[in-house]
Amino acid sequence: MTAASLLYLAHSLLRFRNFEAKGYDLGIFDQAVRQYALFEAPIVPIKGEDFHLLGDHFHPIIASLAPLYWIWGDPRMLNVAMTALLVSTAVPVYLVVRSWFSHGPAILSAAAVLLFWPFQAMVNWDFHEIAFGVPLIAWVIWAMERHRPWLAVGLSAALLLVREDLGVTLLAVALVLAIRRQWLPAAVTAALGVLGFWFATEVVIPHFSPAGEFGYWEYTALGASAGAAVVFMLTQPWHAVAVLFDHPLKVGLWLLHFLPLWLLPFASPYVIIGAPILLSRLFNDRLNVWAPVYQYDAILAPVFLLAALDVVRRIAGRTGPRAGRRIAVALPSTVLAVTLVGTLLFPQVFPFQRTLTGDNWTMTDRAEAHLRAVDRIPDGVCVEAADTAVPHLVDRTRVGLNGTTDDDRLMWLIIDDRVDELGGSDPLTPQEAFARADRLGFEPVIEDDEGLWVFTREVGEDAAAGCADYLRR
Repeated sequence: MTAASLLYLAHSLLRFRNFEAKGYDLGIFDQAVRQYALFEAPIVPIKGEDFHLLGDHFHPIIASLAPLYWIWGDPRMLNVAMTALLVSTAVPVYLVVRSWFSHGPAILSAAAVLLFWPFQAMVNWDFHEIAFGVPLIAWVIWAMERHRPWLAVGLSAALLLVREDLGVTLLAVALVLAIRRQWLPAAVTAALGVLGFWFATEVVIPHFSPAGEFGYWEYTALGASAGAAVVFMLTQPWHAVAVLFDHPLKVGLWLLHFLPLWLLPFASPYVIIGAPILLSRLFNDRLNVWAPVYQYDAILAPVFLLAALDVVRRIAGRTGPRAGRRIAVALPSTVLAVTLVGTLLFPQVFPFQRTLTGDNWTMTDRAEAHLRAVDRIPDGVCVEAADTAVPHLVDRTRVGLNGTTDDDRLMWLIIDDRVDELGGSDPLTPQEAFARADRLGFEPVIEDDEGLWVFTREVGEDAAAGCADYLRR
């Protein structure tokens, strides 16, 4: 755990120093937690003018990080918290596997989950609310194995505070409890899942959303609405299954999750717990959520590893403890071997290679240009910046992405002309951003420094005061 913590922190701190961290998502969560630390609503200018983050996703659990900002008000503090959450997952994994086998397989399993590609991908993407769910879901399995179903219910209920879609995961937990004939805990968990999902998507998010509704129906391959999707899956299940494999990225995601685990998770009831999360991604319209490079897979890693070892435990009951223990050693050893080979040869999926080989130990010319650009921005102003510059401005400015700030209060701009679009839910192209800067009367301060441009203009005193007020201390 200590070694993993040092590796995670080194990688994330180097990413930040090299301007690889982005407004999406590190800057967004920084602004939300920073406002919570000020006892204010989570208004996030990166998402839009006066945008309340609970109108996007339901993740009130991130408010628990606010006290950390009283110690060090820096976006890197979120990555410190993420590191602690991810590394803590080793504890329930170890305890569950040790109860099935012994210390050796348990230690190997803990190491395997901490170093495997889903955790590498999450650290490489910076903080995300799903980090809270990773240890929680492992503790749910631990509670089930300790025959403490009501503790499993309580831990599952905590998942409702992590993200609205985990309400569906509670239905999967309820099914596993039902398989174990724990009927009342199963019924309560299912009810909590339905109630939690409804409350988040039909009450809280629409209340705070600018559009007045939950805007994340992105499963048009199944139907135009949730009801249509259910009908499609019930009446044409073979077509629904085909959607899960209709792109090379989807096939790759299946293989990366299950081949290192010898396909064993499919024979365990625990795989059901991870199914809603994995299937919701593969049914999603957005190609980027199919790729194994984001934070989405971290919560699945402990579930599928424990599911695989659950099957090994059952095999051991038939073949004898000695043979079972050998398999229990071989399985996480396979994961560690895949991790070693992948980290050496495939940095696209195993990004820690860059830190372990020293590839990211020095700043590039482009990173140096970013540093010069952000250094020109004064404290307490309203600024729109390139996505890669945003995390370096959140602690001292009211910063958004290009096109997200009210024209009247905007004082500074950083435009990156080497990207196709400048980030956000309705992104501008560099050409559109330059045209807007010209229309609003901005003058260049830095011109084409490794593709970065800095502009400024004067605004009224009231507008300037409003910008400084956002980060009042």
